[in-house]
Amino acid sequence: MNEWQGRVAVITGAASGFGLETSRIAAARGMKLVMADLQAEALEAAAAELTARGAEVLPFRLDVSKAAEVEALAAATFARFGTPHFVFNNAGVGAGGLIWEQSAKDWEWVLGVNLMGVAHGVRVFVPAMLEAAQADPGYRGHVVNTASMAGLVNMPNMGVYNVSKHAVVALSETLYQDLSLVAERVQAHVLCPFFVPTGIHQSGRHRPAELAADGRPTRSQLVAQALMEKAVTGGKVTAADVAAAVFDAMDSGRFYIFSHPQTLGSVRQRLDDISSGRNPSDAFADRPQVGEQLRAALRGRG
Repeated sequence: MNEWQGRVAVITGAASGFGLETSRIAAARGMKLVMADLQAEALEAAAAELTARGAEVLPFRLDVSKAAEVEALAAATFARFGTPHFVFNNAGVGAGGLIWEQSAKDWEWVLGVNLMGVAHGVRVFVPAMLEAAQADPGYRGHVVNTASMAGLVNMPNMGVYNVSKHAVVALSETLYQDLSLVAERVQAHVLCPFFVPTGIHQSGRHRPAELAADGRPTRSQLVAQALMEKAVTGGKVTAADVAAAVFDAMDSGRFYIFSHPQTLGSVRQRLDDISSGRNPSDAFADRPQVGEQLRAALRGRG
């Protein structure tokens, strides 16, 4: 039995990466789709693809950092399809550099999309999902928030991104606990991917003009961009793999969703540091050559 048939999915960042691949699986399972993204042309193409496959699709262009636009997304969803059963707060951007070199606009842009986009999605959809669960014993709802392994560990030269993703993990864990107090049929999940080819390294192209970077990028920001591009484009796990893991987690009721569970050793190391009262371990202890290359690049020797 396909329990997703006829249900409603709201997916942000739906024009590419995890969002698009998750939309494809949702369509294949017979779900009605609300596909939201900032990229108008890419969104139109993605919506056309899934419509051609027989899915009912509502494309919606928005900037998730804007509260009013996410509220409008919710209103459009309720008007077209009713209360969603699956909300994927997935839209995100990437940025790096030494943490003291991040401008006020850098912080506003990254936190606005990565954190406030999730917060707005939770705020506008969860109350309706709880009402639906109370009114209908057959209703099942899922909220999946995209964080990152950067929400569980703190790699150097990625401060603003780390902060945004740690906040999403904290928000999601709190949402899980809060929902457990008031509901049984609405569940929270957090997605913590590692490096997966998604195009996140190109997110600066869509940065709003009013939040454009102040001046030329610093050395550390250029280094972070280059390393992110290399890591993301070289990833072996695909966005489609991650999308399948999202549905597996919802089907099984699993909260944490990892694309690369083999990387959890670094999370255990961090927790051991905290519980033992040690200073943070060297992030490159198992890859000293990489650490030395980063230090050389930041100090102008590379």
